[in-house]
Amino acid sequence: MGSHAMRAAVTLGAAAALAASLGTASAAPAEERTARQADETVLVDCAWETLVRPEAFLIACGDGNSRLESLDWSRWDARAAVGRGVNVVNDCEPYCAAGTFHPYPVTVRLDRPATWEKDPDERHFTRMTLTYTDGRPDGFPRTVTYPLWD
Repeated sequence: MGSHAMRAAVTLGAAAALAASLGTASAAPAEERTARQADETVLVDCAWETLVRPEAFLIACGDGNSRLESLDWSRWDARAAVGRGVNVVNDCEPYCAAGTFHPYPVTVRLDRPATWEKDPDERHFTRMTLTYTDGRPDGFPRTVTYPLWD
């Protein structure tokens, strides 16, 4: 196997292992999902599960190289959610499979609620804004805004 093929195989294997280990990290307990109010605005994760006040959330669904952990929400209502946590980001040096994950404290804001295409009875947040409060990944601005999937 050539070095490029070997590197690709290692990268894919590492990404699959990471995704498998993190796949349920953003999933809320079933009782939390069923106990929530029907009119609560939700956050949709990579597995299309609806979450309310999750403790963790995978941002980079494809490769698992960015996730939120230790989330503590001070606000969660129909218009917005605000909390604090840690954005754990892979530096991908020298490449992602061999990279190191680094924690960066952030404030998280979810907003722009809309009807969820998959379930028109649900409203979900469509935008996430992270503000780094103490350091940030190389090349990142202090505030980063992501559109959330539908």
